[in-house]
Amino acid sequence: MSESSHIILPADRLAGLKQNWKTDIVSGFILFLVALPLSLGIAMASGMPPMAGIIGAMVGGLLVSQISGSYVTINGPAAGLIIVLLSSVDRLGGGSQGYHATLAAIVISGVLLFLMGLLKAGELGKFFPASVVHGMLASIGIVIMLKQFPVMLGVTPPSKEPIELFLEIPFTIAHANPEIAAIGIMSMLILIGLTFVKSGILRKIPAPIIVVLAACGLGCAFHTTTVHSYAFAGQNFDINPLKCLVQVPTNMATAFTGPDFSAVTMNGFWLSVLSITLVQGIETVLSCSAVDKLDPYKRHANLSKDLSAVGLGSAISGMIGGLPVIAEIVRSTANIANGAKTRWSNFFHGFFIFIFVLLAATMINSIPLSSLAALLVFTGYRLASPKVFRDTHAIGWEQSLLFVTTIVVTLATDLLIGVAAGVAVKFLLHILRGVRINQLFRANAVLVEQGTDTVILKINEAAVFSNYLSLKKYLAKIPPNKKVVLDLGSATFIDHTVMEHLHDFARDQENSGGSVEYRGLELHQSVTKHPTASRKHLAAL
Repeated sequence: MSESSHIILPADRLAGLKQNWKTDIVSGFILFLVALPLSLGIAMASGMPPMAGIIGAMVGGLLVSQISGSYVTINGPAAGLIIVLLSSVDRLGGGSQGYHATLAAIVISGVLLFLMGLLKAGELGKFFPASVVHGMLASIGIVIMLKQFPVMLGVTPPSKEPIELFLEIPFTIAHANPEIAAIGIMSMLILIGLTFVKSGILRKIPAPIIVVLAACGLGCAFHTTTVHSYAFAGQNFDINPLKCLVQVPTNMATAFTGPDFSAVTMNGFWLSVLSITLVQGIETVLSCSAVDKLDPYKRHANLSKDLSAVGLGSAISGMIGGLPVIAEIVRSTANIANGAKTRWSNFFHGFFIFIFVLLAATMINSIPLSSLAALLVFTGYRLASPKVFRDTHAIGWEQSLLFVTTIVVTLATDLLIGVAAGVAVKFLLHILRGVRINQLFRANAVLVEQGTDTVILKINEAAVFSNYLSLKKYLAKIPPNKKVVLDLGSATFIDHTVMEHLHDFARDQENSGGSVEYRGLELHQSVTKHPTASRKHLAAL
């Protein structure tokens, strides 16, 4: 029996609060320090008022935490939605008009996600090939970097499209506002430097707070709170607090606003709804699944319940002027590292944000935009770092093809088309490898019990991303404490996505006191030595 099977799980709901309020309050407070600047930056990068990010974070913490199907996941605005929200605001008229129209799209998207959760569609997020999803996230990271780099230097770029922004990088550098750029560059150097700090007091303070405090200090030295001009290297530059500092209402009641539902007839409105729904749904499922792997108590989220929760939260947030709510992996990882035990850490992080904005909104208005832009550039880099490309290539050339296809098409068009292109290439590769059309959406598998403690799952023909949901029905029937034999000897082809899911299943089975044995893998030729690489049966070569 696995050691993890003897772990005593923390109580949930009010009993969990009584048991673990000390650790959950501490983690919630630390996460508040992280979420506050990030929520502000995400909102502004999305073409929305800073307060929209605060509203989304409050709804995620105060409401979604109590109705979700997960335990230590943190809900709120996420960088992954920046490009779809910004595109929506621009597509639907820009400025205030685009903002209020996008709020309507957020509300409708939230309702769709809520209904999808009720229909038990949480597992649909696992339909998409892993490398296409990674390509989607990497393309989001690239766009965030390209969009926020000019803001970090105090420049308003003449273009909005990613490729044009890339070509205009020399223009951006040449026209940087020195004092604003100094704040942004200092913020970036702090973020980079802190990655090398492994211990000490600095390691215990959230990086975004260190950045914001340092940026506010330098901003004060540069008198960014007053309108003025200054000379540098023979040129004059302007400082305007309305353009270089965060602006939130000091009276919280004036921060709330509603959606413009008349936008439903506008060209591009339903594209916005679909884009927001796709990214929000996929990211929520991915984040919750990732948190399940990190949770020291090995608890599993109810993905469909989580979809409904973030959907309802997003609909409410959109109705009062806020960003969509999502399950956010970086803050959730920090939550676990902080020692959080229950959903109450999520609640407390939203509660602390609410109290801070209620009592100290004027302090937010001294935060330089360039420091928040630096936070987002750094976040974008983590989504699209060279390591992400290397890790994908290590799995196999076809994963690199899917990954790069998704990125290139997304940058050239938009996110929906990019994801569709990646999925289409994946289907084409499978067909070229001999996978028949009738095998693409239905797995051929047999589940047999052998004795009282062993279950054999025999997988025949092709096991690929698009038929994994039908294969998962067999996996779901297997009791957690059994010995499982995964017989792959008759599988003609197994793709990376299925191999990844099978490895996850094996880990979960072992954590619950069972075991997993693979049979027949020696009859396959793997694309690379990576354990989850695609593999084809030798007889089919």
